[in-house]
Amino acid sequence: MTAQFPEPTPRPVPAGELRASHDDREAVVEQLRDAAAEGRIDLDELDSRLEQALTSKTYAELAVLTADLPKPPASAAQDLPPLVLKGGMYGASRGPGRWEVPGHVVARAGLGGVSLDFTRAECRLAQVVVEAYGETSGVTIVIPDGWAADTTGMAPGFGGLKDKTTSDRLPGTPLIRLTGSGGMAGVVIRHPNKRERRKLAGDARH
Repeated sequence: MTAQFPEPTPRPVPAGELRASHDDREAVVEQLRDAAAEGRIDLDELDSRLEQALTSKTYAELAVLTADLPKPPASAAQDLPPLVLKGGMYGASRGPGRWEVPGHVVARAGLGGVSLDFTRAECRLAQVVVEAYGETSGVTIVIPDGWAADTTGMAPGFGGLKDKTTSDRLPGTPLIRLTGSGGMAGVVIRHPNKRERRKLAGDARH
């Protein structure tokens, strides 16, 4: 009779060996660029560290690149309360004027619908969770060119989800993580249309 031995318990993976995400790498890239702008590292060292940051696979590999740099101050935006927009009977909107983006936005369309425009917003966060519910009249979300959206956490519902954004995310820009449900009328997330682009260009000249 063959002796039965218990299977070895898998050892916990040290934090430094955990795999880094695209957001983790981009946060280090931004910190390195800030350090170079402040004169803490020269341009040759910046190029070398940036190359290593973009090819790093673990937290430990990233940590080495910023170990001799001061930690960036925590953004005040992290402490902002969630922004809650309720369409109600007459609708609700935020933007396209200047506004500071918190880490969590909730948009409930109701009967009047909700419009959420990030094109002139000030966002200091690596990612923002937008919880959208299309309900009866729908939610429209506009993000600048260069920003990207992750819609995998969104339930399309009866009205569906229309994601018209591109995956061409620029370094240092936030990722919009879209959750919630399309409801009856659906949720749309897109970049500015031609009319909105013309208005943005006109405002930039003044």
